[in-house]
Amino acid sequence: MAVDPTHPLFGLGLAHATKVRPMLRIADTRQQQGEWAVAEEVPIAIVYNRRPHAVMMGTPQDLEDFAVGFTLSEGIAAAGEIGAVQVEKASHGIELQVEIPAENAERLASRGRALSGRTGCGLCGVEAIDEMLRTPPRVASEQRFSPEALFTAAELLPPRQEINKVVHSVHAAAFASPAGTLQLVREDVGRHNALDKLLGAIARGGMDASKGFVVVTSRASYELVQKVATAGIPLLAAISQPTGLAVRMAESCGVTLVALLRGRSADVYAHPGRLGTAPAAAAKGAVKPKGAKR
Repeated sequence: MAVDPTHPLFGLGLAHATKVRPMLRIADTRQQQGEWAVAEEVPIAIVYNRRPHAVMMGTPQDLEDFAVGFTLSEGIAAAGEIGAVQVEKASHGIELQVEIPAENAERLASRGRALSGRTGCGLCGVEAIDEMLRTPPRVASEQRFSPEALFTAAELLPPRQEINKVVHSVHAAAFASPAGTLQLVREDVGRHNALDKLLGAIARGGMDASKGFVVVTSRASYELVQKVATAGIPLLAAISQPTGLAVRMAESCGVTLVALLRGRSADVYAHPGRLGTAPAAAAKGAVKPKGAKR
């Protein structure tokens, strides 16, 4: 995979999304020396108007997309309010210098400053529970999708995961058209980061987020629902299960939530009308979860 020589970590050998490392494979009583590619992970500081806000651990790729997407999905500034984005080398990682209006920066400062975050942390820079659980404006999109579009997107995503083909350890987020054709794919070691990069790419490309849907290769957590709702995206589909809070968040902000999207099956937990399906409670022969009371 080609690397931009202007990447801030180029001289440190950390500009690649992946790097081959030596390893020892053990199988029963046999041992074999070999090597395998692993995903790179570096500290990425997000700085607004020269004031540090959060440090995320992420993949050093598509950094401008990440800066814009994080800013949008966290409700820090609207697309038209984001100014210059500069990617700079920091002492041990990368700084994303983002310009936003002064009043946005002051409002952000009142949240408090939590500068340390684990990989793809969705709570960095947030101290109040009310802020953490903020409900975005209700998604107004009337776009409809067919189940076939979901199945198409799920089938097309694995071949588009260029980094994961090599390392088998990173998440992806994809933006699909109403027909299920993938228009954008972004990857990162953190599921939140991958989604933020995708949202940034959508905004920077001037695409209409309300006309498509997002597929993620992770569980559907409430933060992911929160982020797609903030971007005005009407449907989120995940390959794993949702959390209870994710379902409640999706119900309240008008996002169609699809989970366990695998092969040609999927579970719809909120606003099934966008898929032309009946509400789960009214569906005949509803599937009971394992261990559920009858």
